[in-house]
Amino acid sequence: MATPEFITALRATAGTQLLWLPGVTAIVFDDEGRVLLGRRTDTRKWSVVGGIPEPGEQPAACAVREVFEETAVHCVPERVVLVQALQPITYGNGDECQYMDITFRCRAVGGQARVNDDESLDVGWFAVDALPELNEFSQFRIKQALSDAPTWFDPMTLG
Repeated sequence: MATPEFITALRATAGTQLLWLPGVTAIVFDDEGRVLLGRRTDTRKWSVVGGIPEPGEQPAACAVREVFEETAVHCVPERVVLVQALQPITYGNGDECQYMDITFRCRAVGGQARVNDDESLDVGWFAVDALPELNEFSQFRIKQALSDAPTWFDPMTLG
């Protein structure tokens, strides 16, 4: 995965210390109700599409950009389905990050699903009752995108 230029610049002074970063996930459905997934080059596993907004980029615009960059599919965000602070992660090079993920339900409006960059090994549409093996992150976001419930957020614990 290519590290965005602004993060590379931050890392030049911040080192590997924890960075708090925005993240966007796009759950894209086509007219048949299938969900768009990509098989990642780093893990070789199927996953939902997502990425990091560029400085000043709106989260919905990031979702549209990431979907097109990774899959060649054009989409329109319909609603926010989830907002969640994720657990900190440490990458192989020692860099630490923690993401605030905003997940959008999106509707495909054009393009043909295909590998469109070096982040994916494969791209495809899947019926929601015939999904490949997915991690909990992806499964939960698809479940929330299928729901008509209000935007999900982690319930607050008041002390």
